[in-house]
Amino acid sequence: MLRQKIKVRPLSPEEAVLDKGLAGLGDAYINFAYSIAVSVRDGRPSGVKVDNRVLAEALRRAGLRGLLPSRIDRHDMGNAAEAIIVYSWLKGAVSFEECVDILSSSDDPVEAFTLLLRMVARRLGVEVGG
Repeated sequence: MLRQKIKVRPLSPEEAVLDKGLAGLGDAYINFAYSIAVSVRDGRPSGVKVDNRVLAEALRRAGLRGLLPSRIDRHDMGNAAEAIIVYSWLKGAVSFEECVDILSSSDDPVEAFTLLLRMVARRLGVEVGG
């Protein structure tokens, strides 16, 4: 399987959200997955770039803000969401198809990413806050 060929050192979820390499790969993964989800939902091809505002708000709503340092901006919160999502895919906790299914389930991108991040947290055994 392709993801098994990508070497990822053992990380805790708290370490994964701060990993710059994961954030970079996660950016491409998230934009591709969301583009496929929108294309499925709308029944026509679409390319979408996910805004950090969407990801930062979804991270908060999913109760994962506590994984990050207290002083962090929206851009870094978006990177953290991207990193933890792609980390869960690399670890085999969440499939690409599951990501697309969840992301296509709502017209509201914040709601869709919140649902995805909650599933990721559950599958990785991350305790979520309020």
